Amino acid sequence: MLRLSWLGILALLPLSGGAEAVAPEVAAGQRIATEARERDRGFGDSRAIITMTLRNQRGEETRRVLRSRTLEMDADGDRSMVIFDEPKDVAGTAFLTHSHRHKDDDQWLYLPALGRVKRIASSNKSGPFMGSEFSYEDLSSPEVEKYTHVYLGDETFDGREHFVLQRTPQDTRSGYRRMVVWLDKAHYRAFKIDYYDRRNTLLKTLTAEGFTLYGDRHWRATSMLMVNHQNGRSTGLQWTDYVFGNGYTEADFNRNNLSKIR
Repeated sequence: MLRLSWLGILALLPLSGGAEAVAPEVAAGQRIATEARERDRGFGDSRAIITMTLRNQRGEETRRVLRSRTLEMDADGDRSMVIFDEPKDVAGTAFLTHSHRHKDDDQWLYLPALGRVKRIASSNKSGPFMGSEFSYEDLSSPEVEKYTHVYLGDETFDGREHFVLQRTPQDTRSGYRRMVVWLDKAHYRAFKIDYYDRRNTLLKTLTAEGFTLYGDRHWRATSMLMVNHQNGRSTGLQWTDYVFGNGYTEADFNRNNLSKIR
């Protein structure tokens, strides 16, 4: 989920005869974003432990512990699942996402207290996930075909040089007007994303730190922080115990098994 899971990227498609030329900044943005995607191909599957910390405007914190599972798909969007283990009042809650390249993503939430699986409607995906500052939309794999990228320029911070891209959802029901993404030039990792709401006002900022390299190819952040500038709340994620090559199959991400997940 969330491989920061989190870059939406658009492949540069060949133009058909008579089509207008792509603007240079769009072509550059698409090439950069496509390269970021290609560098993370081939991870297969992964699992990890996530500690989620919810912080309100007064600085009061609530802690949750989750398990994350992801399955890479060759011909479609990735499959991902998170299962809550702590605290007791949310234990057993499971959230499943089937991301797609050419149609709306499918998402389901199992709530033990209700004993049923709830489908998340496309019109509701901008809503908050389990009271956090992450939306359901944020937890989808941001697939290539669902965004347009524009190269805005370069910026250096924390001693790193970055490409700066504007990412615009093609889905008119998205909760975002646009995002601005900072990718480091060395490894194309997303260190920062600004999210703008439908009024084009800055809504949230996601920052990522502590990237670790797995299998000499795949970078994963160990710390993420989503700050909501409009309500003063934030949600932090600490990722530990990453394991790749678990042998997951599509059957492990079947919505009919959500109530049985342990």
